[in-house]
Amino acid sequence: MKTTGLRFLAISKLTATAVGICSAALAVPVLAADPAPAATIVLKAAHVFDSTGTNLRDGATVVVTGDKIVSVGNGPIPAGAKVIDLGDATILPGFIDAHVHLTMELQSDYYKGFYKDMFRFPAEQAHYAELYAKRTLEAGFTTVRNVGAEEFVDVGLRNAINANVAEGPRILTAVHAIGSTGGHCDQSPFPPEHIKPVGPIEGVCNGADQCREAVRDQMKWGADVIKICASGGVLSESDPVDTPQLTPDELTAIISEAHKWKRKTAAHAHGDLAAKLAVEAGIDSIEHGSFLTEATLKLMKAKGVYLVPTRMAVYWTNKGADSYPPQIAAKARAAAAAHEKMFRTALQVGVPIAFGTDSGVSPHGMNAMEFGLMTDLGMAPSAALLAGTREAAKLLGVDNDSGTLEAGKRADIVAVPGNVLQNIKSTEHPLFVMKGGMVVVQKPAGSAAN
Repeated sequence: MKTTGLRFLAISKLTATAVGICSAALAVPVLAADPAPAATIVLKAAHVFDSTGTNLRDGATVVVTGDKIVSVGNGPIPAGAKVIDLGDATILPGFIDAHVHLTMELQSDYYKGFYKDMFRFPAEQAHYAELYAKRTLEAGFTTVRNVGAEEFVDVGLRNAINANVAEGPRILTAVHAIGSTGGHCDQSPFPPEHIKPVGPIEGVCNGADQCREAVRDQMKWGADVIKICASGGVLSESDPVDTPQLTPDELTAIISEAHKWKRKTAAHAHGDLAAKLAVEAGIDSIEHGSFLTEATLKLMKAKGVYLVPTRMAVYWTNKGADSYPPQIAAKARAAAAAHEKMFRTALQVGVPIAFGTDSGVSPHGMNAMEFGLMTDLGMAPSAALLAGTREAAKLLGVDNDSGTLEAGKRADIVAVPGNVLQNIKSTEHPLFVMKGGMVVVQKPAGSAAN
């Protein structure tokens, strides 16, 4: 046995030596080929709205190399560049939606629509989420903020898109929204013996310490932003729509913990008192805001807190109210009646406004309807476009590389038919979409808005 072992050892050493010699002989230095230069694309159109101001620039071109904007103006076309002439169209920065739910989509039947996503396996739901994300990108929205999801489907979708194995906009996501037991961010009132109640990991918390834990849980599993439910909601079954659902101590715990970790915070708040408490606690944005008073809107302006009005959600839930359970239908109609007045007051006060739709409540891919819904209530078309580009980028904290068409920024670009300031609803029919220098949608020049 010993002799056999020694022979095996000797053979092993000889084999290793031979392999080493062969490896050294084969290790001839190979010079890496120089990377191919990034392609240059020049976009031409009748108009450019670069979102640095409120005016159109006529006859300008946008030069893109790789994933970056090189120039916006009337300079010469670089030699060898691919020219895409979009004709009578307006080129804009890629749109940004600050309030979406990409992992769900409600249907007209409340019970079937509200619960169908819940009973799919997470892997199955991820395929639907990818479909919704693709529709959103093709609608011209190159960046979104996803403000609440289940089963970490949002985190997986974001990561897959970042890894280029799924198609969709860039996503900043909140993981689970945070709220109190029985509130808008909690489960519906299922029998506890049938469905296990949830806790801080799922965003449901009571008391300041537990609320801090809930924030840390969301950040642990990938949250880019922290979403809270400061008031009741329209589509939740057991809570009044305008009632505060978090105490000042709980709000302060959530918001301060998020800010320590350099995460921004967004508060679902239909009710005025709930919004006021969130603003005083340091919130970055108020979502919906149906019952906000002039005094609270002025407080928001003074503190630089954004309003994300989600006119689309108000329009859609009011439109479908007849199919809802009576208590939800009543809340939908009350919120819709108050929201129009609130929004007009917000325009008069001058509170900063960022674009958000609550898509998922409405079908994904219809996001641009928000532009028309805001201008229908008196918002200037240029201000609506800024809300969906520059201002949304500021709110999300991504304005260093997106939100405007400027040299050095990411090549997220959309083009819509005609003069967008004369027809804001042309945003609903993009004929060209580029994300990070990659063309996603390209329709023939001269395609008209339907």
